[in-house]
Formats: sequence, structure tokens, C-alpha cells
Amino acid sequence: MKRHLLSTVPAVLALAVLGTLGGCASSSKPTAPVQAAATQAPANNANNAQSSVAAVQAPAEDNLGPAPDVARSVFFAFDKYNVENKYRPVIQANAQYLSSHPSAHVQLQGNTDARGSREYNLALGQKRADAVMNAMELLGAKPSQMEAISFGKEKPKAMGTTAADYAENRRVDIVYQR
Repeated sequence: MKRHLLSTVPAVLALAVLGTLGGCASSSKPTAPVQAAATQAPANNANNAQSSVAAVQAPAEDNLGPAPDVARSVFFAFDKYNVENKYRPVIQANAQYLSSHPSAHVQLQGNTDARGSREYNLALGQKRADAVMNAMELLGAKPSQMEAISFGKEKPKAMGTTAADYAENRRVDIVYQR
């Protein structure tokens, strides 16, 4: 009997401790330690009705491509695939980003307007994407970081049939990949 009584004393004590600690209304327990307390600002001001938790920002390596103000499209004249000099800053900024970020990868997506056959537009879109790729390679980007593909007329930016709509669709989009 002594042996049975001695073995129940620790169990009773453990239950008493758990009962005292478990008086909280929440039944779920966190699975990982919470570190938000270090990012919280003090909420002493009674007039401050907004959350006091600091904003979470993604690490810099998750941001794809150069700064948001750098253009990521190169436009072309009707039925042409030569890169005009006015797009050199766009190509240069993107090529510089690729050369300074060796793990970055970009897809150069060639597009055309709706005029012409599907086959012709796929070929023209590919020539445009290849032209941008060659220009970026000349400015320091590695070919292994770039992939030139064509959507032809299958991915229009503008749906109308005006000259401005057609001009908007004759482009290569520079799309950064994960």
C-alpha cells in the first residue's frame, strides 16, 4: 500500500501543477516560439487604435529583378525585330542586373500584334526575343540566365484594333523567374 501511495503522490502533484498552469481559456498551444514580441512597438498611447505590430518585409533576395522603376518591355516597329536605340537603357539596366546577380534568371517573351498568321507571328516574336537576348548578352548578361520564347499574337496587352493597341502588343517582356 505504501508503494502505491508513493507512486500516486507525484501524479497528483503533476495534475495540480497542470491545473494551475492550464487555467487559460485557449485550448491550442503554439507549436513554435513566438518572436513577434521583439517587433512590437509599445502600445501605451490610448489614442493609437492601430496595430502595434511592425510590418513584415520580404528579404531582398525575394525581390525579382531590378528596381521597380526600370522598364521591363522593349517595343518594336511593325514587322521589325531590330532593337531601337531608345530601348538601350532598358536593356542595359536589365543586363546589368543579371550580370551582378548570377543566380537570377529571366524569360524574354516575344509578342506581336494580331495581324498576320499564327505561324508568322510566332516566328516574329521569337526573332524579337532573340534580338533582346543578344543585346543583353553584349552588355554582360550570360546566355544561361536568359530564355527567349515567343507567344506570337497569343498574349496581347491591348485588345483593340487601333494603331496604339497594335504598337502596345509589338514587344518583348522581360520577366524574372524564381
